[in-house]
Amino acid sequence: MKSGVWYPVLGLLAWLCCSGLEPVGAGKVLVLPVDGSHWLSMKILVKELGQRGHEVVVLVPETSMLIQGSGNFKTEVYKVPYSNDELERNMNSLRESLFEKPPEITDMFINIERLVNFTSFQEKGCESLLNNEVLMSQLKETGFDVVLTDPFLPCGSVLAYMFSIPTVYFLRGLPCGLDLMANQCPTPPSYVPASFSGNTDTMDFKQRIKNMLMYSLETYMCKIIYVHFDNLVSKYLEKGMTYKDVLSHGAIWLLRYDFTFEWPKPIMPNMVLIGGINCATKAPLPADLQEFVDGAGDDGFIVFTLGSMVSNMPEDKAKKFFDAFRQLPQRVLWRYTGALPDDMPKNVRTMKWLPQNDLLAHPNAKVFMTHGGTHGIYEGICNGVPMLMLPLFGDQGENVHRMVSRGVAETIDLFSMTSDTLAAALKQIIHDKSYKEKMTELSLIHLDRPVEPLDLAAFWTEFVMRHKGASHLRVAAHDLNWFQYHSLDVIGFISVIVITVMFLTLKCCLFCTRKCCRKAAAKRKSD
Repeated sequence: MKSGVWYPVLGLLAWLCCSGLEPVGAGKVLVLPVDGSHWLSMKILVKELGQRGHEVVVLVPETSMLIQGSGNFKTEVYKVPYSNDELERNMNSLRESLFEKPPEITDMFINIERLVNFTSFQEKGCESLLNNEVLMSQLKETGFDVVLTDPFLPCGSVLAYMFSIPTVYFLRGLPCGLDLMANQCPTPPSYVPASFSGNTDTMDFKQRIKNMLMYSLETYMCKIIYVHFDNLVSKYLEKGMTYKDVLSHGAIWLLRYDFTFEWPKPIMPNMVLIGGINCATKAPLPADLQEFVDGAGDDGFIVFTLGSMVSNMPEDKAKKFFDAFRQLPQRVLWRYTGALPDDMPKNVRTMKWLPQNDLLAHPNAKVFMTHGGTHGIYEGICNGVPMLMLPLFGDQGENVHRMVSRGVAETIDLFSMTSDTLAAALKQIIHDKSYKEKMTELSLIHLDRPVEPLDLAAFWTEFVMRHKGASHLRVAAHDLNWFQYHSLDVIGFISVIVITVMFLTLKCCLFCTRKCCRKAAAKRKSD
């Protein structure tokens, strides 16, 4: 090795020695994830913390769908009051409802009903954990340095508050913006679109009226969505305390987005953007898949998946997809476990699970067909692949709206599409080069960053361990009431002074005017 090569290394070592950062050592991390797709990205950070030498314990319900043990962390399984069959029936009910078209005016209410039904079911597991005295005592005695949790469910936040352990939240966002409200993050309705409003960050007068009304509706919906969480908090912590109050004590919020995806808006000092954390590592494709995609040639191939939860659909719906794919020269890789037609198109390959990120990294990937989950969206952005989006439920419609507005995707209605309209939409994205060009530009912007999302997430988690929290980043707005926050008391005080001065000035002027008038009248009389 040439001697000159050593200089950067020695400089880095010197900087590490002189810097004020103290090593964390082997910290203790308690992880309470949300099962399903939420776990897939959190698992990346959990493994990284384990590889850095920390003792990581993941609490797992005994009916877990995707959470499994690993050499990088320990799992502690706890009992829940429902069986695997009950959970599967609950999930199947949700899956089946996704393909039942509700009237458009009720879309938002249908989403809320599905959300409340799902979280109410999961909340039973949370109560089971909190009532497990043996496990709770064991966790308390362990002396964890930090709780890493997804606040989509309340277990982690409540447990951390009970044990007075600093909390790091790992999330995309919470329904009706509860995360922003809990963290006192301003969201001006003049340029921050409300959920389900269909607005972008640039709004005309009518759109701003709609946005304001949607924000008002959101506030009401929050009370409906989180009432059972509020009851849980009131039962196990303090009477009258709300879930929002508990969330407000979070030390760091790791947010799985950045501004290549989200609309530009204010964020608070303890909010860290880690969008794209799920697509940092890529692995070589299995030999059979590599042969399949390489064989697509210049026509390329299409990747199609509706997320980790949906791998099947009614046969009449599936037939429309098979008929559309038959019209294309591109090969198609589809995560699908349903019945296959007798006349299966030769260019289609169905699989139980797809290495999605690895496939999108292939230069022959032409289009990514996705339901609009943030994991898939970021894998599309990271790899510069334009998208055809089919939103199903939750925030997916909002996610799709963001991508379509940027000109990197098109959306198609799963309920009204035909095989011809689907084939036409795919051909448009493939042959109109503007989709690929805009997505490539968006990808370059996203990847042009000083620190990788995983390193950033690990740093801030260790920061909380080093400093027992991040209280210096907590804004004083948490200590103000609504009247003080909007300075209404100050405005009222100044208004009283101004009105008083104006009143006294007017009285003085009137007095002086009357006095002058009397003098003038008296003078005229004497004359």
